[in-house]
Amino acid sequence: MKGLVFKEFISMVERKFGDETVDEIIEESQLKSNGAYTTVGTYDHNELITLVLSLSKKTKIPAADLVKEFGRSLIPVFAKGYPIFFNVKDSFEFLKSLNDHIHVEVKKLYPDAELPIFITKTHDQKELVIEYRSARPFADLAQGLAEGLVKFFKEDINIVTQSPPGPPLSRTFTLSRS
Repeated sequence: MKGLVFKEFISMVERKFGDETVDEIIEESQLKSNGAYTTVGTYDHNELITLVLSLSKKTKIPAADLVKEFGRSLIPVFAKGYPIFFNVKDSFEFLKSLNDHIHVEVKKLYPDAELPIFITKTHDQKELVIEYRSARPFADLAQGLAEGLVKFFKEDINIVTQSPPGPPLSRTFTLSRS
């Protein structure tokens, strides 16, 4: 997983819970990287899971809620860092472009990136159904990103999620306009 994601998670924790909390969760997590991340570095995704679980234990906030909040917080960061990807009319268009446009460009920048897959199942003007699939358990992150997109584009969209039983490696999102 790219260091940008780790750095942004640490930034979110600093903003919401303070520098002391960051130091505490890094120290108690006993990470291979020691919590030192570079934007372009690649790190074991299990370190992020460990940090989230440590933060959850410390704050008493469910890990899934923390990961969704992190996903929501990433959208403004991505929009600022990669504005060309956000030059679309709405969240539907953005989500439909993930595999065939955005992830292609990300792979050019980071050939070793292991990206999830977003499959558009149905789409019309009022509804978009997307299936998220990944080798890593970050469906809550994908949900937070979708929620962040809706907020970014200032849309009145309801998101309903369905998760199959087992590890959170896939999730179906139904986005419906009001």
